Amino acid sequence: MKLKHLEGLLGDLQQFSNPKVDLEQYPTGPHIASRMIYMAENSFDDISGKVVADFGCGCGTLGVASSLLGAEHVVGIDIDPQSLEIASQNAEDLEVGINFIWSDIKNLKLRVYSLHKTTTREHIKRTALRDYGAKSAEVLCELRFDVPQLYKFHKKKEVDVAVDLWRFVP
Repeated sequence: MKLKHLEGLLGDLQQFSNPKVDLEQYPTGPHIASRMIYMAENSFDDISGKVVADFGCGCGTLGVASSLLGAEHVVGIDIDPQSLEIASQNAEDLEVGINFIWSDIKNLKLRVYSLHKTTTREHIKRTALRDYGAKSAEVLCELRFDVPQLYKFHKKKEVDVAVDLWRFVP
């Protein structure tokens, strides 16, 4: 599947109508989501034919993208049951099979791709290596993440935030 086609399909997914600030629910937009999963597949062969887990899956965007790029099995895990309802509907709408689990995830022993603000780069690396025992913590690329005005404390309509796409290996 071409990158632009993947981005277009992800653009049609339903997102949070009432995001929860205490869970820091920010939707991963189709532009950044398509590039994250496309890079994981085309640079590292970590999607097609693999088992993919989306921890904190929210509305299921990354899991849906993984399934569309040929993941053998996708599991979406989130602590918020309303998010899982949206994610399940998104998967059904695109006719992809994803298993969703309602759970709080504390300890991971899997390769993880994650987005973090670029300004926290040194802290993230130090914490991953020292506190979580990761064998490697690597910034794959810097991206721009558009954060819309979702919460009352947001002063601007939209903020463009520099984020790093990380790959952590346990």
